[in-house]
Amino acid sequence: MDRLDHLEHLDKQLVDELAQVARETVRDELREQTRKQRRTATLYAASGAAALYAGAALTLAVGLALATALPTWGAALITAAIMAVLAYALRGAAHPKHAHPSPPAHVIGGTPPPGPPSGLGVPYPPMPPEPPDTGHRA
Repeated sequence: MDRLDHLEHLDKQLVDELAQVARETVRDELREQTRKQRRTATLYAASGAAALYAGAALTLAVGLALATALPTWGAALITAAIMAVLAYALRGAAHPKHAHPSPPAHVIGGTPPPGPPSGLGVPYPPMPPEPPDTGHRA
């Protein structure tokens, strides 16, 4: 009996060691994955910052080009309007408009639709011609 207790202790020790090795392996793998994701996120952020400065430089160039033919305030106003239209177009591209269906005929003054607004065709479940037979007679 004493020998079995010793083996039980060894089994518990082996399970604890295996769990520790598994935890360390998972931890190392997650650390490696987050390192790669952090690098990718940093590169995306740097790309966004560079694009922001490029956009600002382009806006300045458009304003200065317009300022050669117009008063400075007019060139700035036109440049701001161009940027506003560009921002609106980009917003529209990011969130496409949903097609709005035409209003139902009964709203405009026609006859109501034959079915419920859900479009399933039946406003309520069909009624059986007679009640179901439960087997009990009163």
